[in-house]
Amino acid sequence: MEDIIAGRNPVCEALRAGRPINKIYLARNLKPATFAEVSGLAREKQVPVQKVEKQLLDRMAEGALHQGIIASVAPYEYADLDDILAQLGEQVPLLVLLDGINDPHNLGAIIRSADAAGAHGVIIPRRRAASVTSVVARASAGAVEFVPVARVTNIAVTIDMLKERGFWVAGADLAAEQLLWDAPLDGPLAVVVGGEDKGISRLVREKCDLLVRLPMAGRVNSLNASVAAALVLFEAMRQRNKRLSKG
Repeated sequence: MEDIIAGRNPVCEALRAGRPINKIYLARNLKPATFAEVSGLAREKQVPVQKVEKQLLDRMAEGALHQGIIASVAPYEYADLDDILAQLGEQVPLLVLLDGINDPHNLGAIIRSADAAGAHGVIIPRRRAASVTSVVARASAGAVEFVPVARVTNIAVTIDMLKERGFWVAGADLAAEQLLWDAPLDGPLAVVVGGEDKGISRLVREKCDLLVRLPMAGRVNSLNASVAAALVLFEAMRQRNKRLSKG
């Protein structure tokens, strides 16, 4: 069964990452400047390109914004968490655990932030949560091709396993007493972000070593899950860079 990647940037990043692509479809009315980069990368990777009517792309995209460019690919291949950990080497690990993110746009945005902050992987549950789709790929601006995403049966059990391997687990929680920038985030770390409606589940919250909150000065008392994830990840990156600069 085939999947699709829609949009210029996601298709380009998939080509750069070496993801197996069966064919790329371009709308006939596209200006050459719009698809020049895609065509060049496709030639380099020996991926066939076919020009088709825009209506066909509309049907393939099923409502997703495709910009006249769609790649036909094999279904997304999830990473194995053990493989992610084995490839870390001497790096100080930084992982993101998502406890019930259902909006594919949020999942894509979190993967994009994980890539920008230098996280080594994103972990999602197999059930009752968003999975990696073409919408996620587009929302991640192609970052899904570079940040491994693993699916696990149980987030709470996964936290126990990570703790056994020396991880510190920090959950983003609106009701936490500790402010984000007062928390130690420069060691082996797994950041837990809860779902859009209910946040972190009770059991997962109890498994966390610490809970952190973002200070809120406005009248709205919460942030979008992807924004919260980005802020925690970049604070972790800031602390890590500071520690490295001190030697």
